[in-house]
Amino acid sequence: MRAARQAERPRLLAVAAACALVFAILAMPARPQDAVLAGMARFPVELALIAGLLAAVPRNSSVMPVLRVIFTGLLGIAILVKCADLGLYASLSRPFNFAYDLPLLHAGWMLASGTSGTFAAVLYLLGGTLALAAVLAKIWWATGVFARLSARRTVPMLAILLIFAAALALTGRASTATSNLLATHVSAARSAQEQIAALEVEARSDDVADDRPLLRGLAGRDVFLVFVESYGRSTLENPLYAAPTKSALAELEQGAERAGMDIRSAYMTAPMVGGQSWLAHGSVLSGLWIDSQGRYRAMLASSRRSLMALASDSGWQSVAIMPAITMAWPEGSYFGYDRILAKDDLGYRGLPFNWVTMPDQYTLSAFERLVLDEPERLPVFAEIALISSHAPWTPIPQLVDWDAIGDGTIFNDQARAGDTPETVWRDRDRVRAQFGLSIDYALRTIASFIERRSQERPAPLIVVLGDHQPATFVSGDEENRDVPVHFIGDRATLDSIESWSFDEGAVPGPGAPVWRMDRFRKRFIDAFDAPAQEETESDEPA
Repeated sequence: MRAARQAERPRLLAVAAACALVFAILAMPARPQDAVLAGMARFPVELALIAGLLAAVPRNSSVMPVLRVIFTGLLGIAILVKCADLGLYASLSRPFNFAYDLPLLHAGWMLASGTSGTFAAVLYLLGGTLALAAVLAKIWWATGVFARLSARRTVPMLAILLIFAAALALTGRASTATSNLLATHVSAARSAQEQIAALEVEARSDDVADDRPLLRGLAGRDVFLVFVESYGRSTLENPLYAAPTKSALAELEQGAERAGMDIRSAYMTAPMVGGQSWLAHGSVLSGLWIDSQGRYRAMLASSRRSLMALASDSGWQSVAIMPAITMAWPEGSYFGYDRILAKDDLGYRGLPFNWVTMPDQYTLSAFERLVLDEPERLPVFAEIALISSHAPWTPIPQLVDWDAIGDGTIFNDQARAGDTPETVWRDRDRVRAQFGLSIDYALRTIASFIERRSQERPAPLIVVLGDHQPATFVSGDEENRDVPVHFIGDRATLDSIESWSFDEGAVPGPGAPVWRMDRFRKRFIDAFDAPAQEETESDEPA
C-alpha cells in the first residue's frame, strides 16, 4: 500500500504540473491592460476539456497521437496569437490580423535590427524560436500526462470538473477567453478580406475629375507635404510634451512671419497609432481610408490616382523624399512620383542615428540641393518624410550650420553621442523624455528650413502634419488618433482655405477642426483648383 502511494505521488505532481502549464497558457492575456490577477485567475474551461478528452480516449487508440498533435498545435497557436496581440496593442493599439499583418514581421525585423544591430536581432529571433520550441515540447509532454490518466478513475472526476467549470462560467468565474480569441481572429481575417473587396469598389468611384489640369490656384508655386514621424495631438496636450512643443511651434510661427508667411492649424485623424506610417501617407494621398495592410495592398492594385500623380499631370514635378526607404520600393510606382529619392539617393555619408538613417536637417538639405536648386526646373510638389522622431529616439540630433552639412559626416559625433537604445528603453520615463526632444528637434528644423527658403518667390505652400500618434505608453492616450496639421504660405494662398475655419497660428486650439486623413485629397484639390488671383485679374477686360 505504501509503495503504491509513493508511486502515485510523482504521477500526481506531473498531473499538477501539466495542469499548471496549460492553465498558464490559457490564462495568458492578449492585451497589456488585461494582465491583472482578477482576469487571469478565472478557471479556463478548455483545460477541463483537453484533460478530459485525452483521459477518456483509450491510451493505445490510433486517435490519441492525432489529438495530442491538435491540442499541442492549438495551444502553440494561442501563444503566438496572444504574443502578436500583446505586441500590436502595445505599439499600434489594435490586435493582430492574419489577413494583412504578416508583412509586419519584416517591418519588425527592420526596426529591431536598425535599433539593436543585426547580431542582437538575430539573437532575439533565435532566443524566441528556441523558447517557443521549448514551450511546445512541454505542451506535448503535458498532453502525454493527460493521456496516461486512467479513464476509469479520472473520467468521473473530470465530468464533475466540467460541471463545476460550467457553473463557474455562469457566475463569471470561469472563462473560454482563449477559444473566443481564436474564433475572433478567424472572423476578423474573413472580415478583412471583405473590407479589401469593398475598398476596390470604393477606389473606382473617384469624385475628383482628372481629365484636366488641377490645382490652378497653386500654378507655378512649389508645394511641400511634410510628414513628421509620430507627431500626434498628445505632443500638444500631454503635460510631458506640451510646453516644449508649443515653444518649438512658436519658433516655427516666428520663422514663417520673418519669411512673410502665415500659418493656419487644425487636426487630422490618422487611421492608426504607433506605427505603419505608410497607411497615413496612403490615406492622405489616395483619398481612401487605409487603416490596414490589406486595404493598403488593395489601394496599390486599384485605379485610384494619388494626389502626387494628379499634381504631376497638372504641371508639377512630383518628388518623394524617403530617407527611411532602404531597399527596393515597388509600391512607389502606384503613387505616380516623377522622382523618388530614397536613402541611398540622398547622398548621406554620415553615421545613422540607430534606426534613423539620417537626421531631418540633412534630409531637407539634400532635398534643397538635389531638387530645389536645380536650374530651370518645374515647380515641385514634394512629399517629404522626416524620421528623426521615430523610435528609438536616441541620440537626438542637433541643428548645425546649413552651409556646413555637406555629405552629412558633420553629424558623426552626434550619432555617437548619448545613451544606447538598450539603456534608454529600460526606463519608460527616459523614453518619453527622448521622444519629446525628438519632436522639438523636428519642428525647429522645419522652422529653420522655412527661414532659409524665405527669399523664394512665389512663396511655397508648406503643409506640415504628423503621420500618427506615438505608441500609447508614450502618448498617454489610448483612444485619440489625431495629429496636428499646419498650412504655411503667404496670406493670399491661405485665403483659399478660409472656409475651413482653421485656427490662426501654429498651435491649434482644443476646438480646432478635425478631419479624417482620407478627406484631405478632395478638400485640398477643391480649395486650390480655382485659378490664381493674378490669372483671374489678367483675364478681365480693360
